[in-house]
Amino acid sequence: MTESSAEDIGADLRERVRLGMPDVIARLCDLVRIPSVSWDEFDREPVRRSAEAVAGLLEATGLFDSIEVRQYDDVEGRPGQPAVLAHRPPLEGRPTVLLYAHHDVQPPGDPADWRTPAFEPTVIGDRLYGRGASDDKSGVLVHIGALEALRDVLESRGEPLGVGISVLVEGEEENGSRSFDRFLEHHRRELEADYIIVADSDNVSAETPSLTVALRGNVAFNLRIRTLEHASHSGMYGGLAPDAMLAAVRLLNTLWDEHGAVAVPGLRSYDGEVPEADAEELAAEAGVLGGRLIGTGPLNSRMWFQPSITVTGIDAPDVANASNTLLPEVRVRISGRVAPGQTGESYAEALLAHLRANAPFGARLEVESMDIGEPFLVDPDAEGVARMTRAMGEAWGRPAGRTGIGGSIPMISSLVETFPAAQVLVTGVEDPGTLAHSPNESQHLGVLRRAIESEARFLAGLLAAGADGE
Repeated sequence: MTESSAEDIGADLRERVRLGMPDVIARLCDLVRIPSVSWDEFDREPVRRSAEAVAGLLEATGLFDSIEVRQYDDVEGRPGQPAVLAHRPPLEGRPTVLLYAHHDVQPPGDPADWRTPAFEPTVIGDRLYGRGASDDKSGVLVHIGALEALRDVLESRGEPLGVGISVLVEGEEENGSRSFDRFLEHHRRELEADYIIVADSDNVSAETPSLTVALRGNVAFNLRIRTLEHASHSGMYGGLAPDAMLAAVRLLNTLWDEHGAVAVPGLRSYDGEVPEADAEELAAEAGVLGGRLIGTGPLNSRMWFQPSITVTGIDAPDVANASNTLLPEVRVRISGRVAPGQTGESYAEALLAHLRANAPFGARLEVESMDIGEPFLVDPDAEGVARMTRAMGEAWGRPAGRTGIGGSIPMISSLVETFPAAQVLVTGVEDPGTLAHSPNESQHLGVLRRAIESEARFLAGLLAAGADGE
């Protein structure tokens, strides 16, 4: 393909993507119906079934020389979840692109919080509702839809798809990507690429595309807080013996200052410029009752470049089953976000040192299930960044923004370490209305269509490029 034909292919790709959307949506619905929660407490069979379904979708494209579902133990010997790997080599002198997404999902939470069943995909207006409808089963369909569109348009022109394509659809991103490094270790040759597209991020809005150039890392663990050998009558010993809930509340309150910003020594921020943001708009997007935000400093900096700590779960008797006893033990789930420029390990060390130094009333602390993911910064001047933002602008009809994201994608640091010469491009299908990880998660179908077209245009542009992207 010549440079001129690569430029005029856009209209054909747009039409092919538009015509293919009903089938894309139907296959996305089939994936959403599979409750592929990768957390340890959940049944592993649906995750395996989800992986096999993704392998079937890739097989149906007819594009790959090899497709396999593989599973490995992590470094601690814990069994990982199945991932799907597919590969086709490039023609001589052409680049290779690694397409990443994940097929596992977050737990659905309380069914009463959902307007529609979590695993029964439901289209309402422009959005498809269901757990994983956006994060990240839409990412899977972005890759497949883009490849199918490019395949068909090139076939109609009698031209080959000369770009090498590798696909990795992970099965445990929502559970810390614990065995991800083992996949890279065993399949480095098939996964090595010039460009890596990670379809698992956000857009400024449903009308404006974004390329993510900064991600916070994550540190997550369970903290067990114990103050008593056994439960005791609260009337007999209340006011004398310290119960675990008292200790937990007092300890957790030391993590933040009066503004809600982290107050843990050793947790660092990144000094980077951020665009201005509207506080009322952000409060509305987050559903903040009363509209009062927490933290200090520029609003986007609080989400992109500052550390945060959130308690995401508590194991304790619910109100209906609460007896008049002093609790001997409380377990909490702590989720921390690591600013670019700090390692996840140093963040974890500082946080654990703070917790142990501030444990009240002689409370004993135990840490369980530690997961660490590193932050990520993109080189904004990389050739691939310009190429992708151009493709996005053409597909969406407006310039693409370059943004930071407060969330984490732990495996990106492993990709960067394993393939240091590759250009990593973090795209996505989410928008502020997606509510990823929350009840009523949804995918805007217009965003999905434009994301597919963006990736197809990017790949088409590489057909005229050499392996060095020039």
